Amino acid sequence: MKRFPWLRSVFLAAALALGGVGCTPAAPATAGGGSAAEETPREYSVRGVVRRVEPERRSVVVKHEEIPGFMPAMTMPFDVKEPKELNGLKPGDRIAFRMLVTTNDGWIDRIHVVGSDTNAVATPSPVRITSSVPLLEAGSLLPDYTLTNELGRVIRLSEFRGQVLAFTFIFTRCPYPDFCPRMTDLFARAQKSLAGQPDAPKNVKFLSISFDPEHDTPELLRAYAERHNYNPSHWTLATGAWDQLEPLTGHFGLLFGRDVPPEKMEHNLRTVVVRPSGKIQAILPSNEWQSEDLIREIRAAAAEPTTPAQGQ
Repeated sequence: MKRFPWLRSVFLAAALALGGVGCTPAAPATAGGGSAAEETPREYSVRGVVRRVEPERRSVVVKHEEIPGFMPAMTMPFDVKEPKELNGLKPGDRIAFRMLVTTNDGWIDRIHVVGSDTNAVATPSPVRITSSVPLLEAGSLLPDYTLTNELGRVIRLSEFRGQVLAFTFIFTRCPYPDFCPRMTDLFARAQKSLAGQPDAPKNVKFLSISFDPEHDTPELLRAYAERHNYNPSHWTLATGAWDQLEPLTGHFGLLFGRDVPPEKMEHNLRTVVVRPSGKIQAILPSNEWQSEDLIREIRAAAAEPTTPAQGQ
């Protein structure tokens, strides 16, 4: 990877840990859900530095070290089951904790402060890494970008005009169940649910955009999609060159890019619903929503006029 050298080592570590294939290839998330309640969680011992504490979300953002056998080092939020786990935590605390992972869930506990990083600075939310493009919001017109889909065909976002478009961002080697696997599972659930609703809008398209273009080739995207029971008539997976991905992700405050070092990369999430007119209906942040929320926004977007917006 000539243009993004740090990510090669990051993703190589993840690929070796996961067998070089998709997110949880032995037991992928499915549209029908799993039996996580009966599943014995896998346990990992982790160390890292607190970047931000979000007690209202029962979450803490941690710049964590590599988790051997599971995930490379990066910065990301972790949920807790018990709010008291966050008591007394502050940015700069060096912590040790247990991470528990099932097929469809992940959380941490047994958090202990083991030191302090005096050079650590609290990470505000959100942080923008790509600042050359404006942040978009509901009502904004979605700019046009060029991607390549799982069939190897070049597509443009403008091709979805006249339809409701729901898109999110993933990479197929993402292992943590609350992140890319959950976004993919929610899309699969929404696709299946809409197919069973006689009054559902018919002009709906789902689009999963990978920000790992060097690895996520059309062939791998298609294999990943098929493992998640996608319907190619309604769901597209795609990626693109960095000159397209960086501004597209930057419009939604996503925190990665070809020149972003690991210590500044925060794996955050955005899912966007676009009206047939090309204007944004809603931006669903993080992973704190369900397929029913997505379907509600899709229905609201479908109720808008279908005349494409002008001024692109």
